Amino acid sequence: MIRDYSLAEALFLLDSAKWTILLTLLATLFGGLLGMVVALARTSTSRLLQQAATGYIATIQGIPVLILLFLSYFGLSRAGFNLPAIVAASVSLSIYASAYLGDIWRGAIQSVPIQQWEASASLALTRAQQFRTVIIPQAVRISVPPTVGFLVQLVKNTSIVSIVSVVELTRAGQLINNATFQPFPVFITVAAIYFAICFPLSWSSRYLERKFNANRPG
Repeated sequence: MIRDYSLAEALFLLDSAKWTILLTLLATLFGGLLGMVVALARTSTSRLLQQAATGYIATIQGIPVLILLFLSYFGLSRAGFNLPAIVAASVSLSIYASAYLGDIWRGAIQSVPIQQWEASASLALTRAQQFRTVIIPQAVRISVPPTVGFLVQLVKNTSIVSIVSVVELTRAGQLINNATFQPFPVFITVAAIYFAICFPLSWSSRYLERKFNANRPG
């Protein structure tokens, strides 16, 4: 039976957005932890670690996130690891995020002026102490705007997990459209919710970029 698109359907879409936000948070957390390892390896003094990190970034950035999802959900099941769809989605998005965040943070670390490296080295600080007390605090300031900007892309990329039947915002829209056959109001609502999530992030990214550039020494 075909039913009308009503407030109940709109509320269901709004409720499903929590899974979109949760996936984004999980991918940011676990992808960020792995991304930091990648960034530190990419900027280390070990040529082997540099090459390994470079290869990882190039490989993950060269593979569509949808393929990462298929590998996590269907590929691992063939190997005997039957992951729930939400777990496979989190794993694939975390791997995707780690490569991009690692590259963003690598760029931020390398953007710290060489004089800061030289000054901290002259104080007889170890490499770890240099990173902890001098380099990372400055790199964080540089990396915040592009990191927030990347989160906008991450939110939108969560829509691909609808392929494996995770009922996040896009999948919820598909289900309601199948029940109501009213795609225009359904997907207008979906788009509006995505906009409500992404616009503050986009605005924050631009604001932080202007603020940090204005406060950066000439």
